[in-house]
Amino acid sequence: MKQAVLLGNPGTKRTHYLGRAAREAGLHVLFLDWRRWREDFPQGEVFLKIDPPVWDSCALGQLWELVGGYREQLAELERMKAAQGVEFLNEPGAIGMLMDKPACKARLVAGGVAVTEELGEAGDVRQLLEAMQARRVTQVFLKPAWGSGAAGVAAFRWQPRSGQMVLYTCAWEAPGEGDRKAPGGLVNTKQLRRVTDSSQVLSLVERLLKLGCIVERWYAKAEYQGYSYDLRAVVQDGQMDFCLARLSKGPITNLHLNNHPLELKELGLSQAVAEEMKSLCRRAVGCFPGLRSAGIDILLERGSLKPRIIEMNAQGDLIYQDIYGENVIYRRQAEMMAAACAPLPGRDIL
Repeated sequence: MKQAVLLGNPGTKRTHYLGRAAREAGLHVLFLDWRRWREDFPQGEVFLKIDPPVWDSCALGQLWELVGGYREQLAELERMKAAQGVEFLNEPGAIGMLMDKPACKARLVAGGVAVTEELGEAGDVRQLLEAMQARRVTQVFLKPAWGSGAAGVAAFRWQPRSGQMVLYTCAWEAPGEGDRKAPGGLVNTKQLRRVTDSSQVLSLVERLLKLGCIVERWYAKAEYQGYSYDLRAVVQDGQMDFCLARLSKGPITNLHLNNHPLELKELGLSQAVAEEMKSLCRRAVGCFPGLRSAGIDILLERGSLKPRIIEMNAQGDLIYQDIYGENVIYRRQAEMMAAACAPLPGRDIL
């Protein structure tokens, strides 16, 4: 029978709270550390959950290198499915597909799922401004094609007639000393800045585009008590297990930027809107075989409340408002793992 295994990082909240849920379910889970997982990988049949590695650099210029190394490890794990009969909570190929923002968005569009409109890729500022003029769009989001946590994300507004520009971003220049943790260049500061000087805006935009960004239309979001908001939902095995509104005075709503969480029920959304959101999320997950758990960012358009998928994350299951509450998400994952595994003796998760 299968052994339940978590591949992750010791001492993290992800590890701790899944471990708590597993113990409550009477499930023994073997823990594998990313630093030596190959040496410690168990023999026999395995049901494996993959948590993301912890990176020691916030330099945006190293993002591609870090993601590339992770993708290579995911490919190695994918090969184990055939070689050893490993079963996954989320298959490595699905995790990799959702990390690739352009490929993920293209698959959703092909599946008829409503998403935030993509204007394509722009290699430099000139191409970006030309694309915005051609589409008659005055505000866009720039997002590195790979990455998470708002790393390198920027909201750009431009008025062609007046020439006025504003940029909201957490990317900022950091003096470096030539080492991995402080290499200089742009870093993800986790502090949102508003930049209005046109020359500084254009310089930052140019440097962000060189990272390899997609460009998306910046929609007016629904509002609640003077805040704009979007939503983070966690969908597992076709069920929305958690959904939280993220309220912000600015365009970037990630909660680690001191934005405000709000329970979904407090928004007072109609049953019809809530059901449309759930249906949209289920259809989005259905576009990716091998994906059983996903964090999904959802935008409700101001006025119509039409839902659109902003982006998806195959490892977007850590939500503090849940783990410090009922721990619903990880309890469900423990149930999913227990259903696939025999109650054999094992080593409890750290």
